[in-house]
Amino acid sequence: MALTPRLPTQYVAKVFPEFAFYNPEMLKRICVFCGSSSGVQAVHAQAAQAVGALLCRRGIELVYGGGNVGLMGVLADACLAARGRVIGVIPQALVDREVAHLGLTELRVVSSMHERKAVMAELSDAFVALPGGYGTWEELFEMLTWSQLGIHCKPCGLLNVNGYYDPLLDLADRAVSEGFLREVNRNLLLSDNDPERLLDRLSACSVPIDEKWIGRRGY
Repeated sequence: MALTPRLPTQYVAKVFPEFAFYNPEMLKRICVFCGSSSGVQAVHAQAAQAVGALLCRRGIELVYGGGNVGLMGVLADACLAARGRVIGVIPQALVDREVAHLGLTELRVVSSMHERKAVMAELSDAFVALPGGYGTWEELFEMLTWSQLGIHCKPCGLLNVNGYYDPLLDLADRAVSEGFLREVNRNLLLSDNDPERLLDRLSACSVPIDEKWIGRRGY
């Protein structure tokens, strides 16, 4: 797989040097965003367990938010139980609240939520969102926005467990029909209800080049 930076290399290198020459042959690390709660339905925790084990089987390191609670803890424990490598990135404020997972392969403690996202982005080759709330959505959409702007060209996907993200996908389609999102940028968001297929699609993904992300109509 070869992904090409979507803005001129000299621009990206100047403004965001850590992302300028991203060109992996395979996915070595995947960042997973997910809830700090487990949700009401057991299927969500089961999906997190399946993803953790799958990453290990494929030899892919897990990067995530470093927590020991909710789907975050389930995901990390499943990957570790399968003898996978897990890197957690967590702000000091959350460590102080005693929600950090202390049994990870590596735990990076950072100063802020902003730094957390930047470190996870730099470490990872792709991004996946499992079910979650505001924090999960915000993290995923920042990565999508960076891709739209050409800051990086790393694929992003949703694991649509039990139709959880159907309304969000409908909203993205509505944004296209209403003229707030270009079709090529809508397609930056991959989705599947099967983790194996989602990883296959992320691995095969070539992020499209679309330099006209800003137009006179405002999208």
